[in-house]
Amino acid sequence: MQSTWKETVYRQREELALMLHQPLARLAQQCLAAWGDREALNRVLLEGFGSVPHCTYVYVLGTDGVQICDNIAASGIVSGHFGRDRSQRPYMREAVPAWGFLLSDAYISLLAHRPSLTALHVIRTEEQPLGYLGADFDLRNLPVTAQHYQEPEHWRQIKGDPSIRSTVFLQSRVESPLDRNMEQALSILEELFTERGLFQAVIHFSSSRVTAWFLEDPYRYRILDQELLADPDICLAYPTCPYPDDALIPKDCIVPILDSMRQLRLADDVIYLRSASINIFNGMVSLTFSCDGSHYMRYNEFLEKNMAFWLGSAA
Repeated sequence: MQSTWKETVYRQREELALMLHQPLARLAQQCLAAWGDREALNRVLLEGFGSVPHCTYVYVLGTDGVQICDNIAASGIVSGHFGRDRSQRPYMREAVPAWGFLLSDAYISLLAHRPSLTALHVIRTEEQPLGYLGADFDLRNLPVTAQHYQEPEHWRQIKGDPSIRSTVFLQSRVESPLDRNMEQALSILEELFTERGLFQAVIHFSSSRVTAWFLEDPYRYRILDQELLADPDICLAYPTCPYPDDALIPKDCIVPILDSMRQLRLADDVIYLRSASINIFNGMVSLTFSCDGSHYMRYNEFLEKNMAFWLGSAA
């Protein structure tokens, strides 16, 4: 079962919290004996810094959010932070749970301007809380313990620019060079998909171009303009390549998909397909209509719908 991105992030945060809680709890306890003495707190944090994995800075705050020692980094004492008021920083505005440990939501750091997060552990006597031990982490230094997030496969509809939607019935499709040469252009794309290693393409019907990614060089895209899409010789520029066994879109579905896109482009002069994409590995197609609404869906769901459904839904 696929996870949402929020579930993936939650599991990652859970693993990080388990890794960081105990080291910070021990270091917070050690700060008690040095409370109120800036130099003594610095020494405690310098000695204990290495026990907090992947940490960028550690420091101690009063309950008012004002820093009462210097920042401590792997390189040693970092001056300029004593007396700093952190009370309005994102991590100080989150509620610390009753057990005294908080792993904050990610935020953009003030100094490095990078995604970061902060762990806080309450420092307290038996009678009352005195303040917090803070530890800052740069996200790029933290280990990824969760599985790689998988893009959801369910149908997604995304609304576009409101100014385009509000004037959609005042416009009309203007025939593009690709419209005039549709059958030949789609035959070329069929050949590239099924025999020449094309695995992802974004077809811009209105501007008569295709942005294309090929298996032989997957990190660079190619722009196929109207001249190339009108000349079958372009196929000779790409070596033959077996259709991938692990592609989720079957080879024999490429032609029906392209033909359905052609119909959506030409069926109506007001609500029409402006661009579309195909990715054979994740099995998804996307459609962006003249109203600037976009749909992302599995290829088989796309093929199940008729033109009446699409024109009514897009309108």
